[in-house]
Amino acid sequence: MKPIKRLGIAFAAIAALLCVTPAHALDQRFQDADGDLIADTPTNPKEQVDPATLIFAYTPVEDPEVYRKVWDEFIAHLAKETGKKVVFFPVQSNAAQIEAMRAGRLHIAGFNTGSVPLAVNCAGFAPFTMMSSLKDEFGYEMEIIVQAAGPIQKVEDLKGRTLAFTDPNSNSGFKAPSALLKSKFGLEADRDFKPAFSGKHDNSVLGVINKDYDAAAVANSVLKRMVARSGADGAKLRSIYVSQTFPTTGYGLAYNLKPELAAKLKAAFFNFKWEGTGLAKEFEKTSPPQEKFLPISYKEKWAVVRDIDTAMNVSYACK
Repeated sequence: MKPIKRLGIAFAAIAALLCVTPAHALDQRFQDADGDLIADTPTNPKEQVDPATLIFAYTPVEDPEVYRKVWDEFIAHLAKETGKKVVFFPVQSNAAQIEAMRAGRLHIAGFNTGSVPLAVNCAGFAPFTMMSSLKDEFGYEMEIIVQAAGPIQKVEDLKGRTLAFTDPNSNSGFKAPSALLKSKFGLEADRDFKPAFSGKHDNSVLGVINKDYDAAAVANSVLKRMVARSGADGAKLRSIYVSQTFPTTGYGLAYNLKPELAAKLKAAFFNFKWEGTGLAKEFEKTSPPQEKFLPISYKEKWAVVRDIDTAMNVSYACK
């Protein structure tokens, strides 16, 4: 998509300006013979795993318990297609989700946009799809939101105010707004505004409405779904900045699953029938609507996110 390409160029320029080079290499326990930036499946069958129970986790950008029911039909579909028990695991943080996959306790996952590179490089996450419209339209924007009746009218008004981020690994909830505020507006955390971390996008949205924060940087896809299901009153919010388009949550598998099992799981994503499911009812609320799983190349689609990480001097080294 053209907006993503333009944004990638913009952040590549920021990275050059800042003269930083983060570690984009895979952890030493992984191999990447084909150069796709993703860990290869081990060639030794003894190093491949074929769990009796498969664990699936959706990114914790919102209340994970809200999404347990949303994913019910999809979880049942994975079980039918693989002949295995599949369990939904409600993770509470990005760090916990990455650690679960790194430790071998998580096999199938949707990682939020900003966490995908760290999950790939540190935990052996192999993304292959994301949600899109039936016309292959995808993406979301980062928005900085404030109270509709409050005094903040423009980004420059954030000086001296409290701005809520979500998590240091979040693209729209921390990395993108931090890079943009510094490069475009000359605003830096602690010097020009007080940063706060809410943990999740829904916490940030509600925090602005309840006047816990003066402003918040959030993914507008999350905001739109919250408003659509009456989880937040959109009339109490106003947007003072909208970014260009980013890729959405990346879905994929642990790198070391047995190839036959991995093939069944990938096929299950693409042959899932969305119509009438909780997944369709929840994700069709976004703009563009998310109505199917679209095959993607991590190397291509996440280039813009890696550029932002370069600008932020982010390292993908495992800790």
